[in-house]
Amino acid sequence: MKYKKTLDFLFSQLPMYQRIGKAAYKGDLNDTLALDKHFEHPHKKFKTIHVAGTNGKGSVSHCLAAILQTAGYKVGLYTSPHLKDFRERIKINGNKIPENNVTNFVENNKDIIEKLKPSFFEITVAMAFDYFAKEKVDIAVIEVGMGGRLDSTNIISPIVSIITNISPDHTQFLGNTIEKIACEKAGIIKHNTPVVIGETQEHTKHVFVKKAKDVNTKIYFADNKYSIDYSMQSIDNKQVFNILENNEIVYQNLEVDLLGLYQKKNIITVLQAVDIIKKQGVNIETENIFSGLKDASKITGLLGRWQILDNNPLIVCDTGHNVDGIKNVVAQIKNTPYKKLHVVIGFVNDKNIDEVLSLLPKDATYYFTRASIPRALDENILTEKAHLIGLQGKQYHTVEKALNAAKNNSDKEDLIFIGGSNFIVAEVV
Repeated sequence: MKYKKTLDFLFSQLPMYQRIGKAAYKGDLNDTLALDKHFEHPHKKFKTIHVAGTNGKGSVSHCLAAILQTAGYKVGLYTSPHLKDFRERIKINGNKIPENNVTNFVENNKDIIEKLKPSFFEITVAMAFDYFAKEKVDIAVIEVGMGGRLDSTNIISPIVSIITNISPDHTQFLGNTIEKIACEKAGIIKHNTPVVIGETQEHTKHVFVKKAKDVNTKIYFADNKYSIDYSMQSIDNKQVFNILENNEIVYQNLEVDLLGLYQKKNIITVLQAVDIIKKQGVNIETENIFSGLKDASKITGLLGRWQILDNNPLIVCDTGHNVDGIKNVVAQIKNTPYKKLHVVIGFVNDKNIDEVLSLLPKDATYYFTRASIPRALDENILTEKAHLIGLQGKQYHTVEKALNAAKNNSDKEDLIFIGGSNFIVAEVV
């Protein structure tokens, strides 16, 4: 079986949430546990760090992996979804899993796959754990796919669990209130395993505190320990932060190659997590933190976080796609100098986009489009909804046509933003 045929099998034969939505969702861990038993519990052969949260978990995961790699460890990194290449999901020291490993895994395990009929996500988690074990990683950073309690990654026994923040997303699966969503995310909090909460939120704090107490574990709120009093962008497109603890600078001129003001919360979460990881016997020096964060995207291959694609005009993409994610994007747009704003945007069809649309700038020219996946929201429906609230623009059947139109209508002092969905961004990075 060649690599392309393997991908066709994975994408077309196995239920894949990113493409088809709710039909791929499973409400239990039965198949995950069966796969884990079949592969002889590979995740028990290396240390793990578990990262959940509505927003920021991808950035936090990549930053931690970069720091650990800089500290000399062999580091596995499992994230989702991928943008360009399936192999982005499974990396060791920033290198994607080789194509032949993907092909051999599927070929050698066709019997168990056909017997269990696991989801796409279930089989990719099994593939990652098996690969990390065979390659003898020292430690792996494992990002939750969705929720926490019933996520396929939630069979590991990590040295630390991390929950970045909570906001409404995937409400058809996780619950229609912040508290219900928090309860699902809190499912990764385990007995005697310290947990880091990135952002203290009024409606979720009690959920996490109670769960930590119930399982007899320590809980740490990152923004109670660290704060940022200063930030700027360097000439080589890095953010520079001063990090404070008890009103004293503990990390001065900390450079981070992830752009976007919203990364402040993520960096504080990472630093609190590093403190806990060090207590678990992992050796991380201060210089590892500085060098890891300075080149986090470069080291790990992270894409789509306020990523600059071109200049003159400035073209930027970002994967923020829920209410809080779009709020962060809009704040970053307001902080960016430009003459005119052009927005290439599209969404998936199972999101309530009315609130998201209401957050978008009214003074922009919009290029409404759709990603080339079955789950994409029709661009005509999107245009109608947007026009009702005063957003002006035209619809385009493909992202390529929308972006070309934006480029043709732009001057070199303008800003073109591309986003609304991971799948829109995937077509431009």
